[in-house]
Formats: sequence, C-alpha cells, structure tokens
Amino acid sequence: MAKKKAKAKKASAQPASEAEKIGFHKGALTTLAKEREEMMKILTIVEQLMQMHIKALKELGVDLAAEAKKMKSAGKGGKAKLEEHLG
Repeated sequence: MAKKKAKAKKASAQPASEAEKIGFHKGALTTLAKEREEMMKILTIVEQLMQMHIKALKELGVDLAAEAKKMKSAGKGGKAKLEEHLG
C-alpha cells in the first residue's frame, strides 16, 4: 500500500507535459475571451444608460458642456463628482 502512494506522489510531482501546458493555455484563453465578451456587454449597457441620462438632462435644460467647463475651472478636472456640480 505504501508503494502505491509513493508512485502516486511521483506521478504528481512530474512536470506537466507539453500537451497539458498547451491545453491549459488554450483553456485559459477561451475563458478570458468569454469574460471579455461579457465585459463588453456590460460596457454597452452602461454606455446606453449614460446616454439616456444625458438626453434626459438636456431635455431638462441642463447644459452639460457648461458643467464640464465649471468642473475644469474649479481645478478638479475629471476627478470631481458630477453630483456636486449638478445637485
């Protein structure tokens, strides 16, 4: 019984074969490609929602270009919270 365990340890301690390495990397790329597709879907949804809010603000008479200039002149650039200037 001890000999069987020793053989099992030796087999797992061996480096992966080239085919196993190739399979691992191909699998990783497949998974990452699917993750990228899902991220793009999320980004598309976020962009659509942002456009919807921009349109609504324009319809309500908010000048977003003026708000952007105001934020830039305040020295905060793009890091300022939009809520501080719109609220």
